[in-house]
Amino acid sequence: MSAPTAIDPSVPPSGTGCVECDATGGWWFHLRRCAQCGHVGCCDSSPSRHAREHAATSGHPVVRSFEPGEAWFWDFSRERAVPGPDLAPPLAHPADQPAPGPRGRVPADWRAHLH
Repeated sequence: MSAPTAIDPSVPPSGTGCVECDATGGWWFHLRRCAQCGHVGCCDSSPSRHAREHAATSGHPVVRSFEPGEAWFWDFSRERAVPGPDLAPPLAHPADQPAPGPRGRVPADWRAHLH
């Protein structure tokens, strides 16, 4: 699937945090949003790497950063940055949501758990 067909600009994000981490009580370092279906997952530096897992299992290779102030896209199938259009809002998690996050679930030694 090429990058342009892997992006649906009309689909909103699935929420404000990593879907799988929220379901299991986990935590993340940074968030990524699937550019095709809106699934929000945690980044490759996070302990669980759910955004990459979603790309592999769903066949949706392109993500956009879901961090405030960032607007870049990444294609996991080609392991490189790709251009992308404006997506449906919101474009990032709430500015008051910490990174790493979410508040209350990040261990004190979180740096030791990053990839």
